[in-house]
Amino acid sequence: MDVLKTKLLQVLPQFRAKRSALLEQYGDVPVATVTVEQIIGGMRGVPSLLCDTSSVSPSEGLRIRGIPILELTDATPEEIFFLLATGQRPTEDERRALSQLLTAHATVPESVLAVLRAMLPDAHPMAMLSAGLLAMEHQSAFRKAYEDGTPKDQLWEYALADCIQLLSSITGIAAAIYRLKFRDGTLIEPDPALDWSTNFARMLGVSDDPAWADLVRLYLVLHADHEGGNVSAFTGVTVASALSDVFYAISAALNGLAGPLHGLANQECLAFILELRDRFGGVPTAEQLRDLCWERLNNGQVIPGYGHAVLRVTDPRFTAFYAFAEKYKLDRECIAIAKRLYQVVPDVLRQHGKAKNPYPNVDAISGSLLYEFGMTEFTFYTVMFGVSRALGICAQILFHRMVGSAIVRPKSVTLDELEQMARRAAVTT
Repeated sequence: MDVLKTKLLQVLPQFRAKRSALLEQYGDVPVATVTVEQIIGGMRGVPSLLCDTSSVSPSEGLRIRGIPILELTDATPEEIFFLLATGQRPTEDERRALSQLLTAHATVPESVLAVLRAMLPDAHPMAMLSAGLLAMEHQSAFRKAYEDGTPKDQLWEYALADCIQLLSSITGIAAAIYRLKFRDGTLIEPDPALDWSTNFARMLGVSDDPAWADLVRLYLVLHADHEGGNVSAFTGVTVASALSDVFYAISAALNGLAGPLHGLANQECLAFILELRDRFGGVPTAEQLRDLCWERLNNGQVIPGYGHAVLRVTDPRFTAFYAFAEKYKLDRECIAIAKRLYQVVPDVLRQHGKAKNPYPNVDAISGSLLYEFGMTEFTFYTVMFGVSRALGICAQILFHRMVGSAIVRPKSVTLDELEQMARRAAVTT
């Protein structure tokens, strides 16, 4: 923790000064309007959250601390977490020191294993991951510090300790869930000589191919953060804003990630690809795919993996995964179908004219890559997503504790109140 704490102590005055200056100079300046449709539609597009770790623009996609994600595809997850938390990329010594911290507690405590083993055989892997993290909450340094009366402006130091503990443990818990639920129950011990993602890939026991370890690294990098308004990040930050520790907050965030409209999209995309494989007895031709896409669109169905709530270009994370498949010459059926869909679907959607974004998102290929290496258990894919997203949400929570953000408490209105507000606004315009 010392290596990251040292850097955070350097940047903390800048973070706090910038926030204070914004409040002092522009605190009462309106910066946006909100429509009735946005309120009813889940606050979509309403700029009302502070997230300093990452941003997503319609024309460019994900940036981590201002750096386009495609410039970070060779990074390790440790580097990404350091960048998310501090705004700076680590030196090699800092990266190595952080890596040692993040692998220090990958061995799952027996008390946590007992919780996982006690869950019913049909328990969902995401429920197991959430429960496993909650079973570690008693270790929270943050909660103990708060109960001891630690001043609020110092609580971030204990939030940092919790983040390191949680991230150090989550890979071991996730791997244990995979081994208990989908393999013979034999756990693979972590290797302290390996870095965070390589250790995770090894503990899963899916493949000995070095490309598998590289895929896990890239997967954790690309899914680590995606602004603060998605369900998992918003949930985690909201829970933490009540000064709940990160074990509570990340567990809650994962429960949001488990929803079909958030973290399950890669499963649905892979299921669609497997359906195509079975229907056509292998890789369909471009013409067959074109006909099938029109059939789905004319029946009111979507093309899984295409479109995005924010993006209006090809998701750069898709581009990174596509390049990975090209690098390792991955061309078995699922990958080949994903590539062919990319050749066909955007043109079809442009001709159809109703899609705001005809381009693929990350889910169009990510599940197929996991499947390619032998991780065929669909329900575990969201666990992989969750391990990665814990990096970003921990960094977001840490930032809010450092700058002293208030509890999240937006104002809600009834339908009648909203109607009255709309009528008044309509009269004045």
